Amino acid sequence: MIQQLKKIFPELIIEPENSSPSSLEYKWFLLENREKIGIPLQNLTDKDLQLLETFLTPYQADFPIPTEKEIRWQQLLKQTTENIHAVPQTPYRFVYFAMNKEQIDPLLFKESIQALFSYQIPILWENRHEGIIIEEKPPILEESIPYDQIIDVIMNDLSVNIHFLVGPYLNSYQCASDQYKCILTYAKTTFTYSDKAVLNYYEALPYILLEQVDESFQNHLSQVVLQEFSNDNEFLQTIHTFLQCNLNISVTAKKLYMHRNSLQYRLDKFIENTGIDIRQFHQAVTVYFALLANMHKD
Repeated sequence: MIQQLKKIFPELIIEPENSSPSSLEYKWFLLENREKIGIPLQNLTDKDLQLLETFLTPYQADFPIPTEKEIRWQQLLKQTTENIHAVPQTPYRFVYFAMNKEQIDPLLFKESIQALFSYQIPILWENRHEGIIIEEKPPILEESIPYDQIIDVIMNDLSVNIHFLVGPYLNSYQCASDQYKCILTYAKTTFTYSDKAVLNYYEALPYILLEQVDESFQNHLSQVVLQEFSNDNEFLQTIHTFLQCNLNISVTAKKLYMHRNSLQYRLDKFIENTGIDIRQFHQAVTVYFALLANMHKD
């Protein structure tokens, strides 16, 4: 393959596995034997880059060198391997992560994540502050590490603020590429609505669904459902907490440090003024979507 590439790019250079690229004026790719090839950037068009990246793994010096497992996953996601039709030995899931820019070196982050797992865990980077962890489902007798705990460990060790969107487990490689793209897209949407550090895919779905409708409908939903309360942030926070507490008045009052009777008064006021009985599940769902639309409007 290298000889064929040299015919197209005569100035192509090769560097051994453990070396660092000698020039930033080259675009670097990692081969399956761990060697690196560099092609002068001035000789590459956007079309050339797009084509090369379909069958070669881009290499950047400030990122961890991709493992064989990570390279196989990149090939699967690009759908350039026949393994896409194979059945995974264990279910897997994509876990999106995002940190503040320039908060931590990718090499150090990978070391910290890897230390929490008993097997080599692939991490695919989108840039220096976000990417996808590919986690395998543990055996029945083992438990996966909750991502809330992972955040605590990383915060204590590295003082890094991080968010996770945990995808569903998948049993096929054929849906991997689409699901990977969805997780990347939907994570950016989800964290504009929620300030939670960890969300699973099913918690994120209401945010994702709401994003599919246009802004005018979101405004309509907020106005029609919330009515006079749409600008009363304190009141809406009470309603939002009630929904988060599964419509349980006692739990909500405790969480808000509010007397149960005071909370009941607010709920009754909302029901009386809007005509929506927020204590009923199906009507509460409507109010929840209206709250999300109202939050996003701000």
